Amino acid sequence: MTEVSDRQPPRRRVPGPARSSRPASDRRRPGPGARPARRPAAPRPAAPRVIRLGSPRPRLRMVGFALALVLIAFVVRLLQVQAVDASTYAAKAERNRYVGQVLAAERGEITDRAGVALATSEDAYDITADPTMFGYEQLKIEDGPEQAAALLAPILGQEQADLVRKLRPKDPRARYAKLAGRQTPQVWKQIRDLKSALATKSETDSTTVNVLAGVFSVPSSKRVYPNGELAAGILGWVNAEGNGGGGVEQQLNSTLAGKDGKIRYAQSGGRQVPTAGSTETPAVPGSDVELTIDRDIQWAAQNAITEQVEKSKADRGYVVVQDTRTGEILAMANSPGFDPNDLAKADSEALGNAAVQDAYEPGSTAKVMSMAAVLQENAATPLTHVTVPNRLHRGDRLFQDDIDHPTWYLTLNGVLAKSSNIGTILATGQLGKTQAEANRVLYSYLRKFGIGSPTGLGFPGETKGILAPPDKWSTSQQYTIPFGQGVSINALQAASVYSTIANGGVRVEPTLVRGTKGPDGRFTPAPAPQKTRVVSQKTAKTLAQMLESVVDDREGTGTKARIPGYRVAGKTGTANRVDPATGKYRGYTSSFAGFAPADNPRVTVYCAIQNATKGSYFGGQICGPVFKQVMEFALKTLQVPPTGAKPASLPVSFAP
Repeated sequence: MTEVSDRQPPRRRVPGPARSSRPASDRRRPGPGARPARRPAAPRPAAPRVIRLGSPRPRLRMVGFALALVLIAFVVRLLQVQAVDASTYAAKAERNRYVGQVLAAERGEITDRAGVALATSEDAYDITADPTMFGYEQLKIEDGPEQAAALLAPILGQEQADLVRKLRPKDPRARYAKLAGRQTPQVWKQIRDLKSALATKSETDSTTVNVLAGVFSVPSSKRVYPNGELAAGILGWVNAEGNGGGGVEQQLNSTLAGKDGKIRYAQSGGRQVPTAGSTETPAVPGSDVELTIDRDIQWAAQNAITEQVEKSKADRGYVVVQDTRTGEILAMANSPGFDPNDLAKADSEALGNAAVQDAYEPGSTAKVMSMAAVLQENAATPLTHVTVPNRLHRGDRLFQDDIDHPTWYLTLNGVLAKSSNIGTILATGQLGKTQAEANRVLYSYLRKFGIGSPTGLGFPGETKGILAPPDKWSTSQQYTIPFGQGVSINALQAASVYSTIANGGVRVEPTLVRGTKGPDGRFTPAPAPQKTRVVSQKTAKTLAQMLESVVDDREGTGTKARIPGYRVAGKTGTANRVDPATGKYRGYTSSFAGFAPADNPRVTVYCAIQNATKGSYFGGQICGPVFKQVMEFALKTLQVPPTGAKPASLPVSFAP
């Protein structure tokens, strides 16, 4: 059986009619109805060569990606600035835009008891600068601080190098520097005129640079002392920072200074922007302080002690004038002094108030306390007989009086009038059955009179003196303390002792301030001083009569202190002086203390001169005249009339 295949046999290709090789012209034309022959196609021109460009999409993607990264970075930074670090940048902008300055409070005045200005404040200016305005970015010169300092140094009286350091601080971002404080309006006017001249010239001359454009002024005040050296030891001074540097200025600094204010304002280029908001806390002025000092009496005291110190070629001297009834200090003068307006020329040893800062052995002016103890304890009376030998042996020493003399036959009144050391030792020996007991009794009275304790004045640098407890007294001190050696006091303490006797035996704590007047004009009196009875009124009156004998009796040591028409009670003193430099005795402390009128006391005057080297050094000779001069002036100033009564004239000696 034959198998039939499904595959078809290949079709044979039938060749078409052969194309004629004759030319086209010999071909037959088509007949009617015949299809026209196809014309051969015209030859086509060759196609131009086309350059194909690469696809731009990859590059666009890269650029887009880069821009996206940049935008992302900006967005992140923007978020950081506006969200994360917003408060930090706001604070920086606030600091750079706004400037704060202190508004100095006006310092209160210091006046005397009549309201006469002793210390006051005048308008002044703090000269300041913005250090950033002296750099190259602002001035386009490298030596801006040096040029500015060269112009300012002679006006401000400072070294050029110091000003350069302020104008080119270590912190380049510092916007404030204080070049000089409390300058007079004339100083600021010089700087302002020079600054304006440079600004005008720089507008017309491109080579000129206004190197003072960054210098400014802040209103302030300057402390002025209209009376120069008068009462300088009491007043003190104000330092460069505007704080009290001594005296009442330091003691009452918080009262006088007031409270500074503040101002905060927007600035641009170192200048205030008027349209921007500013905040201000006004300054509160300080209170005025009224002292107990009388300016005229202070002048008389200072003039008298200055003349005597110069005449005696002494190291220094002091005078204290006190109202015996109130304890108010009417004058407290020192020589040499100083001018608080010009501390640069002041002697450093003259600064301060030596009348309360110097501690020294008073000598015989202290005998009045010994006599007060003897009278108050009824150990003797003014008429008690005291036989005074030429020498007295006590302990391990041989004591003598200031002058050689035969045996004196004196009353207790005469012992004080003739200022006998030996007589005082004998009298105070009666204060106890033993010397130790007598020492304790005398010590108790010295303490009541204020010796060894602060005066209550609270004055800066005040000394309370030196008074050892009686069980610590050496063998010699037991006998020297009764006549004023071996114990140290200050001048105010000495004056207070005599004011206590003059005030009937009542000690009134010394005062220097009468009160204060606040910015509202209200006067606040100072607290009443403390009063302490030391001896009875009878004892005080008897002592006053005994002290009259020192001045009025021809045998007394204080005759140069007499004042015609007035009864004067007083006591001289001449003590061996401890040299502060060596700690050894060298020279003398000369003094005189007293009050008047003796029978109706009103004023106490105490004078002391240290180490007189020319003329006499006895207290009655060089301090007696000072006492007289000052006391006469004070009595006239206060219009204190004489009492017209006759002195007691107690006997000085007795017939053996």
